[in-house]
Amino acid sequence: MPPHPRRPRGPQELERAVWPGVPDGASVLVPVGSTEQHGPHLPFNTDSVIAESVARLAAERLTAQRGRRPVLLAPTLAYGASGEHAGFPGTVSIGHEALRAVLVETVRSLSLWAHRVVLVNGHGGNVPTLDAAVGRLRGEGHDVAWLGCETPGGDAHAGRAETSLMLHLAPADVRLADAVAGDTRPLAFLMPELVARGVRGVSPTGVLGDPTGATAEEGRAALEAMVSVAARRIAAGRTDHRGRLLDPAAHPAPTHPAAVPSAPAHPTATSTTSSAVACTKAAAP
Repeated sequence: MPPHPRRPRGPQELERAVWPGVPDGASVLVPVGSTEQHGPHLPFNTDSVIAESVARLAAERLTAQRGRRPVLLAPTLAYGASGEHAGFPGTVSIGHEALRAVLVETVRSLSLWAHRVVLVNGHGGNVPTLDAAVGRLRGEGHDVAWLGCETPGGDAHAGRAETSLMLHLAPADVRLADAVAGDTRPLAFLMPELVARGVRGVSPTGVLGDPTGATAEEGRAALEAMVSVAARRIAAGRTDHRGRLLDPAAHPAPTHPAAVPSAPAHPTATSTTSSAVACTKAAAP
């Protein structure tokens, strides 16, 4: 038996469907992750695993609601803008320019048959590119929006929050015995140094936070919270001027028109640290 047997087929998985089975007028959720270091204890696909899990469970929840359009889960986009982690072997970053092109062309293609596209982001470094790509696509008339994986509080990268999530989602891939604390200063305080020197210049271990105390149960609760927020935002469909989905329970509907944000100045420019937690901070309206 292979070490990772294929999961059961879900009715909403696009990659495992056949074209006659694609429903008319479906909405499509596209997980957007990264392939980057997450310290000595978490795998390179951490952001992708979290984004896909949130998107998958949100799709299942939305599909189960009566009277709603069918919701499909697209394959995960596993390469992102991770230039801030370039100092660590194994990291693969395609930069902002290439990621923007991938996002734009992916949505243009999906829009030929999908009613709506939502990008579910798990990596904070992708945020400025998502703003730019979604702004451009909305300007072209596409029904597209995006949201981040919401995890209130916590540390910035490969700390307790992400470690707990991965202990719940992929425990066999977590090397808990190798976990070490990194720089635990708040992200806002660290940001100037991260922009100037990258993650390795700030934390030689690649950890920004402290994974001590992480548990699978804590990860399960965090995932449930993220999925609830994502499903609620997708169902409401309210966006700000950047195309970011708003939580109807916390924000009024936007009254200003969509605007196309400017793109990052350089395709590999460092923008923000990655992780589900950093994503929340960067994506807050």
